[in-house]
Amino acid sequence: MSQHEPTIPSRQETMASATSDEAVPDTDPTSTAGLLAQRLQAWKHAVSYLEEYMGSVEKVHRAQAKEYEKVLKTISKPLREGQHFDQSLGGVAGFFENVRVNTQALINTNIETEKGIKGSVLPVMERLHKEIKNKAKELAHGVEKGAKEIEKARNTTQKHIELLGQNTASFESTGGKMAPHDDPYVIHRGVIYRLNHQVMEENNHRNDLIAVQNNFQAFEAHVIQVIQQAMEAFNQFAGGQAQKVHALYSDMLGAAQRIPPDFEWKAFKARNANVLVNPNEDPRTIDSIQFANMDHRSTKPLIEGSLERKSRNKLSWGYQTGYYVVTPSKYLHEFKDSDNLRKDPVPELSIYLPDAVIGAPNGEKFHVKGKDRSGGLSSKLTGTSELHFKAHTAADAQKWFDVIRNVVGATGPAELQSPTSAPPSPDAAFDNENKKLEAQRQPMTLATHPKAQEAGVTGGETVASPTTISPTAATSGAPASQPGSIAHTVAATSASASAKEEKPPVAA
Repeated sequence: MSQHEPTIPSRQETMASATSDEAVPDTDPTSTAGLLAQRLQAWKHAVSYLEEYMGSVEKVHRAQAKEYEKVLKTISKPLREGQHFDQSLGGVAGFFENVRVNTQALINTNIETEKGIKGSVLPVMERLHKEIKNKAKELAHGVEKGAKEIEKARNTTQKHIELLGQNTASFESTGGKMAPHDDPYVIHRGVIYRLNHQVMEENNHRNDLIAVQNNFQAFEAHVIQVIQQAMEAFNQFAGGQAQKVHALYSDMLGAAQRIPPDFEWKAFKARNANVLVNPNEDPRTIDSIQFANMDHRSTKPLIEGSLERKSRNKLSWGYQTGYYVVTPSKYLHEFKDSDNLRKDPVPELSIYLPDAVIGAPNGEKFHVKGKDRSGGLSSKLTGTSELHFKAHTAADAQKWFDVIRNVVGATGPAELQSPTSAPPSPDAAFDNENKKLEAQRQPMTLATHPKAQEAGVTGGETVASPTTISPTAATSGAPASQPGSIAHTVAATSASASAKEEKPPVAA
């Protein structure tokens, strides 16, 4: 009979039953499927992370395009004082135009990259994400169905095994007397039948899991290939954009480096040649400068040159050389020298000649008594003082005396008389009076003497007689020589000395 018994199928081991030989194992039959489901979940998360990364990069390029628009606004306006730069290519203006164009290109390349990632890369990742989710659903659906069938078969087998135990116990207690359907033999065969069905369900489920596992290898290869394709497209857009950015910035650098160091300056000089200083032109000199009233008669000295003056300090002795000028404004100015360039030529001493008293020359010496009006400290301390001058020669002294006498506008003093000389006779007085009248009719011409001054002596010029001074000069406040004044006394005592030196006639 045993040779006619059906062959009971053996259970094939799976990852869940490899460690158990029990008829109804305690392990979860879905553990293998659960592990595979977790793996699909891991792949889904990996793809999701990459998808989020690419989406973030796409958003960055979109935002970066807007930021570069702000950057472009900083240089969109024309250069201030742009007329100072050459507007042709190759200069600073051309460089800034290059920067504007390349910055606009940076905006465009970011927009293109954002559109490329959004339209060509992210859809690939979204489809892959959906494939993984569908794969997980298929796995869950197939495993759930097989697990339910196995669970049902195991429950049925377990019930018959328990029934077999009950009847075998009754067999011992009843002495083998029981109903036919309670016969342990019959129940045992029923257990074998149901156990066979359970094992078949388990093996079918195992085969399904093996097929799923084998399919997982191909599916994961597909996932990796799709990721690689997506990354290749991503690199084409993002990496290509990075290369474009590098090229654009390199072009900006090249535009700056191609500007010759002297390009702008040469162009600037050419445009403003009429304004800039020409280094080839001769420098300006005072002699070539013209200004208003530079030749006005009031600016021309009546006489100028170096004289020696005795110090007004009673404790000092000797003479000091200075530069003196008699101006049409009737001033006798003293300067340290004739230099107008090293420092401002401010007079050290200024005497208003119409208010002064002039002594007749004695050889190369003569004196002037008046008040210093220069406004300096010495003028405040000394007040009116008598200045003793010494010219280089007696002729120079006579020139100074004649000019000063003409400026003063007073009657010319006579030469100093000797104490032993006799008074002039009435005939001589009559002759002198005729000479005075003659002098009033025509200007007196001074004798021309050889040049003896250091600079500017005008003794050779024709000097007007006091009788020909304009009304303005005559009414300028100069005191007339009155009887009893110093000038009158000097004039009254200088006739004999004048006759001895045979000087030209002067106005009385």
